[in-house]
Amino acid sequence: MLNFIRGFCMALADSVPGVSGGTVAFLLGFYDRFISSLDDLITGNKQKKIEAVKFLLRIGVGWVVGFGAAVSVLASIFSDRIYEISSLFLGLIIFAIPIIWSEEKDCLKGKYGNALFALIGVVMVAAITYFNPASGKGMNVSVEHLNLGLGIYIFLVAMVAISAMVLPGISGSTMLLIFGLYVPVISAVKEAMHFNTAYFPVILIFGCGILCGIASVVKLIRTCLEKFRSQMVYFIIGMMIGSLYAIVMGPTTLEVPKPALTAGSFSILFFIIGGVIIFGLQKLKAMSDRQEAAAGVSEAE
Repeated sequence: MLNFIRGFCMALADSVPGVSGGTVAFLLGFYDRFISSLDDLITGNKQKKIEAVKFLLRIGVGWVVGFGAAVSVLASIFSDRIYEISSLFLGLIIFAIPIIWSEEKDCLKGKYGNALFALIGVVMVAAITYFNPASGKGMNVSVEHLNLGLGIYIFLVAMVAISAMVLPGISGSTMLLIFGLYVPVISAVKEAMHFNTAYFPVILIFGCGILCGIASVVKLIRTCLEKFRSQMVYFIIGMMIGSLYAIVMGPTTLEVPKPALTAGSFSILFFIIGGVIIFGLQKLKAMSDRQEAAAGVSEAE
């Protein structure tokens, strides 16, 4: 159930421009295992592949359910209540950063020179958001309008978006917005869910791009986390801080753009709810860790 909830939360984040599913994975404490499982699925031995499939399948089911809910049910809520949702995600990230610092203090303490990587992370995410040219409008990607050039473009954008999506702080949805594909892809998913076969080809092309993107980036991320953990954690924290700006600017990237989040439109209630959610998820994570530790002791005996 915990992994289902994790996947569900990742999907909700992935569906909102400015918010990263990788951020959710990191603040819920399963980012390392998520990246390792993706890498093992591609390059691991038979046993590692089996373990990876078991873990990713549970995450994947939650993600599919969460993304389906976001596309079919929550889309209007994101549009109508974008300031409340943005305030919620600000709370999630701001309350999560001290927790991440506490959990990673062994690799951060005494290596404050690596804080430069945090600055790089902040600047990178903020720059991607600031120079986003997306207006929220997109192209038609049904089979009648699909051609070789558009197909290649969709494939390449999918690779870039998924590579961004697995990094905490960089929103895959924002990358789709930058390349003008957020609205077309969301619309295609909606149509495919209603069995409109005209949109199946673009979903297939986009899916292939996602798979190739994952295969090309997870090994690099896993290696960096293992060999350069201090620099990588600082970098990730920086990207999370930078994503605060992306969330504030999120309303400007809607199909019908709205003003950026301000002190007047900020919801303190939803901000606090974000903190409560983090607290609850941490309790859930601690309970899961105790159960896994107990199971490990039982197996050893």
